[in-house]
Amino acid sequence: MERIKNTVGKILSVDFGDVRTGLAVSDPSRFLASGIGYISPGGIEKTADAVSEIAREQSVSAIVVGLPKNMDGSEGARADRCKKFARMLEERTALPVAMFDERMTTMTASRYLNETNTRGKKRKQVIDTLSAQIILQNCLDRLKNM
Repeated sequence: MERIKNTVGKILSVDFGDVRTGLAVSDPSRFLASGIGYISPGGIEKTADAVSEIAREQSVSAIVVGLPKNMDGSEGARADRCKKFARMLEERTALPVAMFDERMTTMTASRYLNETNTRGKKRKQVIDTLSAQIILQNCLDRLKNM
């Protein structure tokens, strides 16, 4: 978080996944996170290229990548892969990239989709974007209190 704390402008949030990668962006004042969709380019390299291009298109000043942790706070293979992905983004964009604990975000997104009765194909299309949005909103809230 320290890496992006002193930046100004929009932040891109990435919920990196092997199949789909959800994306969200903040407003320039960093008050509100909005989902902007998901991508499925296939493979970590292609996904890093696609996200880097989106970061340029959105004119963001920083990127946040969700860090999957186990409930006990430990990190596994998925966390290592997300860290590698974050390093790739930093190399490609020259922007500060921070990792943000994404524990409970998919569960929160699932609960919301259950409450809104979102099912089937639509649910798969929305859950990764919503997870990225929740990660970013949590990050924005934390930045306000730093």
